[in-house]
Amino acid sequence: MPRITPVHYRKLAKVFEKKGFIYVRTRGDHLVYEKEGIIRPIIIPIYRETPEFIILRNLKTAGITRKEYLKLLKTI
Repeated sequence: MPRITPVHYRKLAKVFEKKGFIYVRTRGDHLVYEKEGIIRPIIIPIYRETPEFIILRNLKTAGITRKEYLKLLKTI
């Protein structure tokens, strides 16, 4: 399986938007996304390259598999 690599924050935000997450607010230099049924919000820092560990943590919170993430990333 391909490795997850750092991506621009806008690409990462589009992945979560495709999965039904809604932009709620900006808090400092972080974007906050929520979805009904998901307990914790998804926090995306406004970085040129979002680190792998942040991507993996947000995927776990959102219940998105690695395979599904990579598939969505290709469509953007």
